[in-house]
Amino acid sequence: MELPLIIRPVAGLTEDMFFDLCQANAQLLMERDKDGNIIVMAPTGSDTGFYNSDINGQIWIWNRQSKAGYVFDSSTGFTLPNGAVRSPDVSWIEKSRYESLTTMERKRFAPICPDLVIEVRSLSDNLPDLLDKMKEYQSNGCSLGWLIDRIGKKVYIYGKDGSVESKAMPAQLSGEDLLPGLIVETNL
Repeated sequence: MELPLIIRPVAGLTEDMFFDLCQANAQLLMERDKDGNIIVMAPTGSDTGFYNSDINGQIWIWNRQSKAGYVFDSSTGFTLPNGAVRSPDVSWIEKSRYESLTTMERKRFAPICPDLVIEVRSLSDNLPDLLDKMKEYQSNGCSLGWLIDRIGKKVYIYGKDGSVESKAMPAQLSGEDLLPGLIVETNL
């Protein structure tokens, strides 16, 4: 497992400058934590990319039928209320919440925490770091989070109430009250 490259905060690096840095280096996947550290992550392997696409597709199909919100892929950055900029593998935002953002906010790293966040552990991911990231989403307003750990064959489910539960894989995940009728298959 390779650890991500962490660049300590650079004095004076504004949100606009971080956005421009990411755009100028689009081949790199970068996030920023609440302390301003820039995290440069390795691309996933093709197996993980295929799996992420499958999960994204299941949510996209449900959303296409329900028209309840907007689905985003792993290249989308969001500025969380704590100042971190995160790019979940798959995310979803309820329609009225996303549409309340200005056009300019939508063109940048939108200042909003997604309602549903999904992270899929790849070979380059450290499980404790992902568990911390999921807690961060939860504490920043995420209503439902799924950490799919294909390596450990477990799914961690994060609820709006602060709860965390785990299930063995493969599992069926419910969109609960947030995404009614959504069932996602998490095959290995």
